[in-house]
Amino acid sequence: MTHTATQTPIKPDAPPPYLSVNNIEVIYDHVILVLKGVSLQVPQGKIVALLGANGAGKSTTLKTISTLLRGERGDVTKGEVQFKGERVDQLTPNELVKRGLSQVMEGRHCFGHLTIEENLLTGAYTRSLSRGELKDALDKVYHYFPRLKTRRSSQAGYTSGGEQQMCAIGRALMAKPSMILLDEPSMGIAPQIVEEIFGIVKDLNHKENVSFLLAEQNTNVALRYADFGYILENGRVVMEGQAQELASNEDVKEFYLGVSSAGRKSFRDMKFYRRRKRWLA
Repeated sequence: MTHTATQTPIKPDAPPPYLSVNNIEVIYDHVILVLKGVSLQVPQGKIVALLGANGAGKSTTLKTISTLLRGERGDVTKGEVQFKGERVDQLTPNELVKRGLSQVMEGRHCFGHLTIEENLLTGAYTRSLSRGELKDALDKVYHYFPRLKTRRSSQAGYTSGGEQQMCAIGRALMAKPSMILLDEPSMGIAPQIVEEIFGIVKDLNHKENVSFLLAEQNTNVALRYADFGYILENGRVVMEGQAQELASNEDVKEFYLGVSSAGRKSFRDMKFYRRRKRWLA
């Protein structure tokens, strides 16, 4: 069985993927090659996990899709991004939000001096809503994030990391997206809150039909909630598959979950380097 990444073929009668990233290459500062021919797809109504170690290129991939890359001296030198069947990599982030694609940045980026509710209201800036519609949008966010309703009048900068992450996702929901790019939602958050957040993501996916592409280092949690996964290493997709298949794969268990059929493995084990070489062959 080979582990070299291959693009899943699309049947002629199958609908086009909701989000399609095709052979993207990204260079920072005109010198540093960060992404090397990355291709991936997100079907409508699904949760897709983008996995890999720190520095593998996960955040760069999301920023390429949301076109936030331009503000960080990054350039897409090859490939294209399509959303709902149209090429979107030349659009502004604001135009993408209006089309239904929002990104929740790594590190949450809440406005610390504003209250939780004021932060949420900033997410509706692309929509022309009446007072009643705005209240309905807030009520929906509070329905999924009851913690935010309790802390609605608290300054965001004085809330916990988990509450700030919920606020960032809730703010994205205020724009009524059909797809959310979620970058490292578990970073710096207590394990029980991570489970709560991922459970809410699953609810939003099932009940609101919001598609998700989430970049995550916590492979164990991500694969339990995702439908499909891609593994990035050094800017390349080295493996892809159904989430359950990846979770049970010996290489994935050894490299990313820290266990194998022989028990816990050290990353210094020579077997790691031998298998890794086979991946990238």
